[in-house]
Amino acid sequence: MALMNRTFQEYLDRFVIVFIDDILVYSKNREEHEQHLRIVLQILKEKELYAKLSKCEFWVNQVVFLGHVISGDGVMPDPSKVKAVMEWRIRKMRLKLEVS
Repeated sequence: MALMNRTFQEYLDRFVIVFIDDILVYSKNREEHEQHLRIVLQILKEKELYAKLSKCEFWVNQVVFLGHVISGDGVMPDPSKVKAVMEWRIRKMRLKLEVS
């Protein structure tokens, strides 16, 4: 994690978010995004770091990152995570009722 933070220090919270080995690049428009991607990919190349292509998503308007759905509309909890929590609460309530 420290390596990735040092590697992208100059760009963190400007257009890059790093969590362990996940990199999120965000931009206001396509032209800016192309520049940001070039910078990030160039840094990876210079530092001899590699991205697994099968795990990469390019040019998407919405992405799931760290349990949240991030888009131009903002950040929302991932509905699948919310559903899992709600189902867990329902099961827990049923168990309490059955035990009582």
